[in-house]
Formats: sequence, C-alpha cells, structure tokens
Amino acid sequence: MQWKQFLTPVRSIDWRQAEGLINTHGLDEITFLDVRQPSEYEAGHLPGAVLVPLGELDKRLAELDQGKPVVVY
Repeated sequence: MQWKQFLTPVRSIDWRQAEGLINTHGLDEITFLDVRQPSEYEAGHLPGAVLVPLGELDKRLAELDQGKPVVVY
C-alpha cells in the first residue's frame, strides 16, 4: 500500500490558514499531524500535535481520529 493514497484528496494551506482553522474550530477539533523525525518534533512542534514519522504513517493510521480533519506538516 502506498502512503500517498492516505493523503488524498489533499490541498495545501499556509500558516495563516492553519491559524484560521484553529481560531474557527479549536485545537480539539483538528488533528495536527507532525510527520517529521522525533528529534525534530522534540526541538519544537505545534501544541497538541501528534507525532507519526512519515515512514511509520501507513502502520499507525489507526491512531488518528477519523472524524477530524488532519493537517499534516
């Protein structure tokens, strides 16, 4: 299974749009998915972000709430 299929349909947003999502919906209604490496996550990440390194994404999709929109960074 290719990981790209899990990210479709996809649209890109910038930081202002991400901030707008937070202001409109709140952090508890959106999943911010950090796909970087653990050391990068530890160096700094968005509050409440879920860490799932890109190489593990296909094996860990069950950890994500299917009822929430996901913003991947």
